[in-house]
Amino acid sequence: MNIDAVLTAGRRAAEQRMRDRIRLYEQGPDLFNRENGTTVAGARTTLYEGKARVEPIAQASGEDTQAAEREVRLLEYRVSVPWATVLPPGKRVVPGLRLEVLTSPDPRMAGLTLWVTGANYGDQATAWRLTTEDRS
Repeated sequence: MNIDAVLTAGRRAAEQRMRDRIRLYEQGPDLFNRENGTTVAGARTTLYEGKARVEPIAQASGEDTQAAEREVRLLEYRVSVPWATVLPPGKRVVPGLRLEVLTSPDPRMAGLTLWVTGANYGDQATAWRLTTEDRS
């Protein structure tokens, strides 16, 4: 058995299951305009845009917590992107990056914003998997 051939077949199969489109990005800090009292969202830097598989983690029951003076429920999702995905030079996946679901066969997923909490690396993986949470 040739492990490289098996991995190639597994990666091809994993990509065939990637039916969502996402955008992974860095969100710059918000800017406050003292003259008119408005806040402008910081600049976004796109690190990856393309196919993915977004799936809730079945065991995740969610966790209630306080954020910005309101109650939020943290739900976990695993996001798989093609194993060969390359980020711009000098960039790595770090907690706090954001991920937006652009399109999905499940129309309820489109527009979902997820916060990256980690990434799994491995030379024998069939996809690059990001752990994320929905903070709504």
